[in-house]
Amino acid sequence: MSTTLLLPNDRATFALGQWLGERLAAGTVLLMTGDLGAGKTTLTKGLGKGLAIPDEIDSPTFTLINEYDSGRLPLYHVDLYRLEGAESDRLFLESYWEGIEYPPGIVAIEWAERLHYLPPEPLKIALSHAPPAGRQVTLTPSNSGQTHLLEALTTDALLADEI
Repeated sequence: MSTTLLLPNDRATFALGQWLGERLAAGTVLLMTGDLGAGKTTLTKGLGKGLAIPDEIDSPTFTLINEYDSGRLPLYHVDLYRLEGAESDRLFLESYWEGIEYPPGIVAIEWAERLHYLPPEPLKIALSHAPPAGRQVTLTPSNSGQTHLLEALTTDALLADEI
């Protein structure tokens, strides 16, 4: 069962990422979709904060993959925007989510609709513009642990520190 939230601003999108970063288990793969400016990178910046990563989280649009290993868990931030067709297959992203070559962490993939080979049990995150409310985000779990986690997620919980 999916969870859909309206996020009124960038701060709420960042807060969602932070909330997830504080709670996600090692080995979680986030498949993020949405138009340009929908909030994928903002969410990932919040994810970095929630993982207690001290580095600035930047979009890997040109480098394709940024690796951060100084937080609660490693964060592997992937941006497939510039890739087409089977080009994403040549990145061998499964080496990140299979935990064979890299320590298990969180894999956050922007423009995930460009993947041909999908990870098992990803958490799908679809972001879209929702004027005038800001953004809409739909999180779709693929296992019981993700479902249980999302049961506690509300916009009020994300914005509690802004009151």
